[in-house]
Amino acid sequence: MNTNQLIALSLGGVIGTGIFMSPGYFIKSAGAIGTVIAYLIGAVLVCLVMQCLGELSVHQPTTGAFHDYANQYINPGVGFVVAWLYWLTWTIALGSNLLTMGVLMQHWFPQELTWLWCLFFGLIMFILNIGNLSCFSKSESITSWVKTFALLFFIVIGFLMVTRIIPGHHIQTAANFGELTKNGWFPHGIGPILATVLTANFAYSGAEMIGVAAGETKNPEKAIPRASRRTLVLLITLFIGAILIMGALLAPSDNALATSPFVAILGQAGIPGAADIMNAILIITLFSASNAGVFAASRMIWSLADKGEISPKFGKLSRHGFPVYGLILTMAGGALSLLSSIYAAQTLYLALNALSAFAVVAVWIVIAWSQLNFRKHYQKEHDIKDLKYRAPLYPLTPIVVIVACLASIIGIGFDPNQRIALIIGVPFSLFLYGYYQIFQTKSKGQYHHEFSRLGQTTEDDFI
Repeated sequence: MNTNQLIALSLGGVIGTGIFMSPGYFIKSAGAIGTVIAYLIGAVLVCLVMQCLGELSVHQPTTGAFHDYANQYINPGVGFVVAWLYWLTWTIALGSNLLTMGVLMQHWFPQELTWLWCLFFGLIMFILNIGNLSCFSKSESITSWVKTFALLFFIVIGFLMVTRIIPGHHIQTAANFGELTKNGWFPHGIGPILATVLTANFAYSGAEMIGVAAGETKNPEKAIPRASRRTLVLLITLFIGAILIMGALLAPSDNALATSPFVAILGQAGIPGAADIMNAILIITLFSASNAGVFAASRMIWSLADKGEISPKFGKLSRHGFPVYGLILTMAGGALSLLSSIYAAQTLYLALNALSAFAVVAVWIVIAWSQLNFRKHYQKEHDIKDLKYRAPLYPLTPIVVIVACLASIIGIGFDPNQRIALIIGVPFSLFLYGYYQIFQTKSKGQYHHEFSRLGQTTEDDFI
């Protein structure tokens, strides 16, 4: 992959319902300025995470990414835990997104069964991920840039409406962004902003995919830092811009904030077929995020097999260099997630979603922790100037990430709506760690022997 393809992959994973759906709810509770602050805090945190990941990925570009780094610089058990948590994050999202895409398609085809659309989109993802890497990259580039330009278009149109250059129909809000502070900067106090910060962090999850794809990147020492910087600039511009437009054109009491703020604003601009346009963009958004997630999750399975932590059969690659059985297991996990969302929405599916939210914070902690330990180890034997890319302000950068993420985890415990993430996530992580220590330590050597005996491909086959 080159720089543009890395950017597209990362944007594909990040730009999802976290910007198209969630901000409206936050504006109603925390106010527009409070929501902007929450998303800016999340942006600062993800910038620091990407600095840590950039140093690791440039020095050691590997398909296993933070799974490999945790294995080497923290503890193999921690690497085992974070790999499975990350895999679960994207398989759970896959099931949820497939179902949502099926429901959205009924806007145009109300007579068709939802599960047929789920099967259709799932099959396309499987084909794209099992074929040539260039086909996957092109598909992800197209879908990622479609939703990126859709956000840019929305921001430009919205700005012209706010400044009254474009007359908006039925707009009753103050002109020139006056609506943002009409009811005060923080109309409901600081509390809702703190709660919003916890969720806003998750809106940026997926940016770390750049690290997962490092082992398949051309000239990683230049491509990875460049892709990270450009991705973050785009994300911050798009996310903050969209929130400001929503807050300026829709009053906090407007029900459209909680349902379809994009449709409402485009409708006010007099754009015909606004509902159809946003429905199509949402489908593209969900497909792109899921496609990128399948890519990342299947590589986590390959990395586990490569380290001898699961059966070496999952290390098998297709002739195009794609992890065949890792992909099959990921698609199967997504199908089970989809079924649980239908038949066990208030039990199993609720627990799975809690795990997914917890996993994002866990992954970021592990990335920072790995970089903190890596730099200590590197400095003992090498001159720090020899590093091709260095995270700034070491050790402050990884420490701030770890403290901020731990604070988020503690904050989740005080939020009744998100507390289940801790109740499920912590015991599950401890279970995985205990399982590794009891069973995997003994069998790891045997798996490595079988991996070699079967002649399975290694990291070099990805590059």
